[in-house]
Amino acid sequence: MQMDITGHHIDITDSLRDYVNQKMERVERHFDLVSQGHVILSVEKQRQKAEATLIIKGSKIYADAVDEGMYAAIDSLIDKLDRQVKKHKEKMTDHHRGEISLKSHDL
Repeated sequence: MQMDITGHHIDITDSLRDYVNQKMERVERHFDLVSQGHVILSVEKQRQKAEATLIIKGSKIYADAVDEGMYAAIDSLIDKLDRQVKKHKEKMTDHHRGEISLKSHDL
């Protein structure tokens, strides 16, 4: 997956970049069709905000999280993305394959 990490009013240190990449591996483990991701880390007064957009086969997934600490905001963001990716994956799989259809002559 191609990952872009940018910062608004914050310098993206190597440790922040490594932390985001490490956490994104969890999302990739659940769904390997993520082609591109963009993470924006920003600081506004006392708010630390992390937001991300993932491009997944046929759609985009967006999530954001605000917390007092940047690492906590990133953790919350990854949890939200993980839930959304799992939900998207469930929608893509066909749950009706094993279902037996009732025909009028079966009644």
